[in-house]
Amino acid sequence: MKDYETLIQAIEDLKKSGYTYDFNLMDNGIKCAEITTSFGPNDFNVEHVYRFEGMSNPSDSSILYVIQTLSGVKGLLVDSYGAYSGEVSEELLEKLNMKYQG
Repeated sequence: MKDYETLIQAIEDLKKSGYTYDFNLMDNGIKCAEITTSFGPNDFNVEHVYRFEGMSNPSDSSILYVIQTLSGVKGLLVDSYGAYSGEVSEELLEKLNMKYQG
């Protein structure tokens, strides 16, 4: 995977590479509204994680998760750094943090 200067640059390039779906966090997994399907922590893999610092404020950080489901759906999940802590299941939190720290 490439290194990117900005979140927008990463999203545009990754969409061209086939990661076309947008995922959103739920309590116990991720959801893709475009195909009205949800995936539990065991139903997807985090292929890569990018962290972007805010230009004027480091607390404006974002994380971009590059995800592929076991059924082959490829997409992106954008989250504010640390925002999901305490809002999602421990199993999902471990799944997301595993790739970021590894």
